Amino acid sequence: MSASQSGKAIADALQHRFGEGFAVDETLPGLDALARLAARRVHRRYKPDAVDPKLLRLLCACALSAPSKSDLQQADIAILEKPEQNAIADLIPDQPFIRTAPAFLVFLANGRRLAEISKLRGKPFPNDHLDQFFNAAVDAGIVLATFIAAADAVGLGTCPISVIRDHSAKVSEMLKLPQRVIPVAGMCVGWPSEKGHISPRLSLDSTVHEGRYDEGDLAARIDAYDKRRAAIHPTKPRDPARWGEVAFYGWSEDKARQYGVPQRADFGAFVRRKGFNLD
Repeated sequence: MSASQSGKAIADALQHRFGEGFAVDETLPGLDALARLAARRVHRRYKPDAVDPKLLRLLCACALSAPSKSDLQQADIAILEKPEQNAIADLIPDQPFIRTAPAFLVFLANGRRLAEISKLRGKPFPNDHLDQFFNAAVDAGIVLATFIAAADAVGLGTCPISVIRDHSAKVSEMLKLPQRVIPVAGMCVGWPSEKGHISPRLSLDSTVHEGRYDEGDLAARIDAYDKRRAAIHPTKPRDPARWGEVAFYGWSEDKARQYGVPQRADFGAFVRRKGFNLD
C-alpha cells in the first residue's frame, strides 16, 4: 500500500476499534506494519492447507527474539503433533477450531532452566519466590504476542487459547512438562478461510493514563463502550438459564457473568506442585 493508503487503513481500523479519530502522519516509517497491528483480527476458521513446519520454526525463532527479562529467557514453545492437539480438543469441546486448526502450539513459562543453571554453576538460588514465576509467565506472554505479530506478517491466522489452563495438570502430563515448566496458553495457527472482524476495545480514556492513574467516571465509560460495541459486534447472552434475561446485553454484563462463576481456583495449587514458590 502507499503511505496514504496505509495511513487511512490505520485511522479507519482504530476508529472502528476505539471509537476515536486518529490523524496518522504519512511520513512515518513502518506504516504497513502499524496497519497490520491496528487491524489485527482473531481467526478461528482455517483452510485445510498445512502450515509448513519450516515456517512454524521460523516464526518461533522470530517470537523468541522478543525482549526477555534480564536476558533470562524463561519462555518455551511446544509445537504439538496431531494426537496431542486432538487430545487437547477433547478437553475443550466447546472450541472445535482447536481440532481443525492446521497447527497448534503451547506457550510455556520455564522457571526450570535458571534453577538448573544455578546448580550447574554451583551458585545459590535465593530468588525462588513469586517474582521468578511472574518473570517466566510474562516472558511467555511477550513471546506469544510476538508470535502473533510474526504470523500476521506472513498472512497466517491465529487464536490464543487460554482455556488450556482449565486443564493445566492434564496438559502438563500430556506434554511431559518437568517441574517448574507450566502451560500459559495454546495457539491455533492456520491460513484463514475468512476475513474475521476487528474487535472493538475499551476507549483509550479508560486504558491509557497520562501522568497518573485516572479511571474517571468508570460507570459512564463502560456504558458508552457497551453501547458502541453492541452496535458493531453484538454479544450472545451467556448462560441465560443461570443469569436470566436483561433488556440490554453488553460487554460488561457478559464479563460479569463470565467471572461470576469460579474459574481455575486450583491453578495456584498446580503451580506450587510444579515447583514454583509463590510467596
